[in-house]
Amino acid sequence: MAAAEVVDTQLMLGVGLIEKDTNGEVLWVWCYPSTTATLRNLLLRKCCLTDENKLLHFFVFGQYRRTWFYITTIEVPESSILKKVTHFSIVLTTKDFNPEKYAAFTRILCRMYLKHGSPVKMMESYIAVLTKGICQSEENGSFLSKDFDVRKAYLAGSIKDIVSQFGMETVILHTALMLKKRIVVYHPKIEAVQEFTRTLPALVWHRQDWTILHSYVHLNTDELEALQMCTGYIAGFVDLEVSNRPDLYDVFVNLAESEITIAPLAKEAMAMGKLHKEMGQLIVQSAEDPEKSDSQVIQDIALKTREIFTNLAPFSEVSADGEKRVLNLEALKQKRFPPATENFLYHLAAAEQMLKI
Repeated sequence: MAAAEVVDTQLMLGVGLIEKDTNGEVLWVWCYPSTTATLRNLLLRKCCLTDENKLLHFFVFGQYRRTWFYITTIEVPESSILKKVTHFSIVLTTKDFNPEKYAAFTRILCRMYLKHGSPVKMMESYIAVLTKGICQSEENGSFLSKDFDVRKAYLAGSIKDIVSQFGMETVILHTALMLKKRIVVYHPKIEAVQEFTRTLPALVWHRQDWTILHSYVHLNTDELEALQMCTGYIAGFVDLEVSNRPDLYDVFVNLAESEITIAPLAKEAMAMGKLHKEMGQLIVQSAEDPEKSDSQVIQDIALKTREIFTNLAPFSEVSADGEKRVLNLEALKQKRFPPATENFLYHLAAAEQMLKI
């Protein structure tokens, strides 16, 4: 087996099963290999079966303390051998971001459980994918880990949709991401939150960092504590109460109302100038070009972003210990950039850990 495949298959951490019975009770029924009480409570909260509004969310995903979770939920048809169960959720926990990959795998596991009514077959398939990266079954479909390249997952969202909704204001999101600020996104529908938030890291493609994404967060003490340990993040909420928590965000996106708000404490670092205007115009022009695909728009933004780093390069020098490049603030000030540009480059250097301690 190729080394790359071995690495790829070690990404899954566990599989679990949650059931809702005919009495309306929701229970954590089974998992392999094991889980913690904290994670189990989190996953019960995320799976829509415990929701009072009875809305069925077919697939949700998110991240908690560097563990990704993917949950597929289905209604049990009357013909099924699961006579005392009305709905169930299959939960996968993993080390990586790849919604399409794990949606496909959890769908296969759901079909297996519907057919056999026992977790044994699911466990066999889980182990097969864990060790070989593949599970094959004629009646339930086949799954091959290496069919799901992570770059595809990174490019699955639509930057063009974001720009068509927010226009020039998209540059606020780009700036916040460049400066590693905290972005909170609200919409009452979890599907809308997940689609929007998963796309945002592509605005700073040079980092290719989706660990900043927390696409489904509840206003729960433990979850918020975990979130606040991160320097910058994109966090998705379906509870409007989050708008009254300015301690959680630098930028607040009300997706339902198409509004972006910069928190008072972040306004100084986020001050916009000529540089931002140029970036905003480039983003809008590129996204509005019907000839361009989403990945071409991301490429255009990445090239313009690289120019910004090129601007910063002449004002950086090797640190005294020779470990990394740091900002020479005097050289930056002597260049006499417009105040907003100088301010942005300074805060960008801070985000890139280029300030002298």
